[in-house]
Amino acid sequence: METLSDIDQIIEKYAGNKSDFITGYADLTGLLHENYTGYSYGIVIGRKLDYDIIDSISRGPNYEYYLLYKKINKELEALVRQISDELSMLSMESIPVSPTTSDEEINNKFSETLRVDFSHKMAATRAGLGWIGKTGLLISKKFGPRLRLATILVRKPLFLTQKPYNKSKCGKCNICVDLCPANAANGKLWNVDTDRDEFYNPFKCREQCRILSRKNLNTDISICGICVSVCPIGKKIHE
Repeated sequence: METLSDIDQIIEKYAGNKSDFITGYADLTGLLHENYTGYSYGIVIGRKLDYDIIDSISRGPNYEYYLLYKKINKELEALVRQISDELSMLSMESIPVSPTTSDEEINNKFSETLRVDFSHKMAATRAGLGWIGKTGLLISKKFGPRLRLATILVRKPLFLTQKPYNKSKCGKCNICVDLCPANAANGKLWNVDTDRDEFYNPFKCREQCRILSRKNLNTDISICGICVSVCPIGKKIHE
């Protein structure tokens, strides 16, 4: 039978570098899509992005950011699969959830709502890793929004080590709102009772991302990064 130390040791093995990762355990009871019935807990992992590259995209995406985005997503996908495989050796059922949903799948399955079956950001707030910012980003205390997320869902309860975030800590700061080229946010603060559409328009964001990626990268993908780059929390940590 698995113990807390067993699970911690697995996480430490793959995401123990504190300069690059943050991790947390989340109770997701009643919060997940029916596709994940029975999996009520999550191990959430945040991987820091390269700060120099993030600093370089304050006016829009560049090729270095595009490659970084793909690289970190690929690394996280492999990492959660490895952790899931090791959990299986403890007879602990789990589902590794990839860090991103492809544009093709969004176009075919989620285009009407731009809501996917699982939200890493929601799980991260439940794991106490951060809150949701005004442009829909996960804002972590350690890296600001300069990170990518992935999750391993498990059936058995986990020992929760951090309190969930139930409300935003962005305060009156509107830098990401003011600098968003899509005007996708209205400045309203997030809390657990606030629906995404009340403060952030993902359709405006996605359309502007495609405009910028076509212009800067000559490719039709949904990538921007401006609000990641300009967030003062990430900048203060960087400095």
